Amino acid sequence: MSTDLRNSRSRAASAGPAASDAPVDSARSGGSAESAGSAGSTPGHDAADPADRRSPQPSAAAPPLRPQAVAELHDLVIDWFDGNARDLPWRHPDAGAWSVMVSEFMLQQTPVSRVLPVHQEWLARWPRPADLAAEPPGEAVRAWGRLGYPRRALRLHAAATAIAHQHDGEVPEAHDELLALPGVGEYTAAAVASFAYGRRHVVLDTNVRRVFARLVSGTAYPPNATTAAERRTAGALLPADEATAARWAAATMELGALVCAARSPECGRCPVAARCAWRLAGSPAHDGPPRRGQTYAGTDRQVRGRLLAVLRASREPVPQAALDAVWHEPVQRARALDGLVEDGLVEPLSGARYRLPQ
Repeated sequence: MSTDLRNSRSRAASAGPAASDAPVDSARSGGSAESAGSAGSTPGHDAADPADRRSPQPSAAAPPLRPQAVAELHDLVIDWFDGNARDLPWRHPDAGAWSVMVSEFMLQQTPVSRVLPVHQEWLARWPRPADLAAEPPGEAVRAWGRLGYPRRALRLHAAATAIAHQHDGEVPEAHDELLALPGVGEYTAAAVASFAYGRRHVVLDTNVRRVFARLVSGTAYPPNATTAAERRTAGALLPADEATAARWAAATMELGALVCAARSPECGRCPVAARCAWRLAGSPAHDGPPRRGQTYAGTDRQVRGRLLAVLRASREPVPQAALDAVWHEPVQRARALDGLVEDGLVEPLSGARYRLPQ
């Protein structure tokens, strides 16, 4: 790393934190889930932490870090990221903001390995928001495949339509304009502004929250819901320089995904292990509310997935009998189908037929 960059980071830290224009919740709309509840990690979001370890919850906010200590954290984590970051298509210099936005929608609770092929197919078919907006929303649902939580596909289609009509087909750069798009919440707006445009925002997903909980607060896991104290900690650690802040956001997310993992943190590989409050305290077990993983088998989500699979495979309306054949329990099947219709993922037609939304 150049001396100039190190100096700029030190100046950024010593200048003191500027408040994020919109603190973000790590909870996304239920999905890169590692879709369907799988527990893989992603650059921005992983599934629920397991309940097999317990650690004490802090009774008070962690003491503030000295500016020099914060600057050192920036250097250590960003240097690690420079040498260890995964080569992901939405991180390429020429990827563009649309690629970043698509990845952020897809990565909600879904592991990178599942997102990569779908992201590639999506960008090949719809390289610009206007290309997606020109197609019926059902095509977005069809192309979503088995990523899980298919309402994300409808939200992404709605966002693309708004971008095409209100922003001349270009993903907006300003956080408030991103936040005004359909289906875009605080986290996604901050992530796109930061990762696509290099803007300074707190980007606080589950991976980052876990890193900060261990590094600063000394607890194995963050609270189940994002707290004001977590946002203050994230804001205090955010570099003042925009470019460094954007790099820090990506680096802390990657650190949580690859090293400071939920189940088996690899502290021996961690660039800030010597400064980690949780490790220095002896890695105490979790002592907070149970952290339950998501189930899938036998749930309405599984039934919905099977019904949608039939509809995605057909270009023609599907008769009720074809849907009845995919799940044996009629009450649950009817409930799942009603839910799909209510969510706008399925359109009922005359003659007991169904199709993806047009």
